[in-house]
Amino acid sequence: MKQQIIMKLLTGMAGLGMVLGVATVHASPEQDKQDLIKYYSTKYPNVKLEDYVYGALAFDPDSKAQYDAIMEFPPFDSQIDAGRKMWETPFKNGKTYADCLPNGGKMIAGNYPMFDETKGKVVTLEDVVNDCRVANGEAPFKLSDPKTIGVLSAYMRTLSDGMIMNVKVQSPKAMAAYEDGKRTFFRRTGQLNFACATCHVQNAGTRLRSELLSPAVGQAVHWPVFRGGENLVTLQGRYSGCFKMIRAVPPAEDSTVMNDLEYFHSAMSNGLPMKASVFRK
Repeated sequence: MKQQIIMKLLTGMAGLGMVLGVATVHASPEQDKQDLIKYYSTKYPNVKLEDYVYGALAFDPDSKAQYDAIMEFPPFDSQIDAGRKMWETPFKNGKTYADCLPNGGKMIAGNYPMFDETKGKVVTLEDVVNDCRVANGEAPFKLSDPKTIGVLSAYMRTLSDGMIMNVKVQSPKAMAAYEDGKRTFFRRTGQLNFACATCHVQNAGTRLRSELLSPAVGQAVHWPVFRGGENLVTLQGRYSGCFKMIRAVPPAEDSTVMNDLEYFHSAMSNGLPMKASVFRK
């Protein structure tokens, strides 16, 4: 049965290289996004663009209704509260995270990842948090730790809830990083020879075993998520999980490969509002 599912996915992806993988090799980020939206809207004309912020739930009204009911009393409130306490606790020198960040950290998360021209690389919101800690004499967090920087960044995104995603790709170096991320997204790898696009472009809206596959557009606005209640998963943690599922060795979190992938991926949600702290089964 598992092999049949895999073969079905591979068959379904046969034409996408012609639709997107080749046609958008040197396109602008906006053109790439519009190509994706056109592909999805042609395949699913009854799904509104604004509903893509709900991921796979956009294709399943019953699951969306269950999600709405759960979100009336979110099971992860204690995690968000832990992140709030971390955010409000001063460093040893008396300063806080808000002192480090533009606008006191409010309504900024939708600008990340960002290409830092001084560093010559993509930086994530979590990178900026660690830079803030180091600048104030504190040790940086381990970026894969959900109990520290995970819950802190989850709370920080509540400060940007509703902000329109606005990841900018402007300079030639930024464009090169974006293109590197796009290549990772479309490159097949692992023993199953899958790409991110295999599931989240070609087969978005179809089921892989019991799971509906979500579209790439709108995905980045709602991470990190809480799976099954209080199990926090970051976006790069999800990337790692996907690499393992296709039997590939995942790049290290916060590596150039992962950050460039997040840069491209996030730019595909530009123009959509952020949905902070959401539940996924």
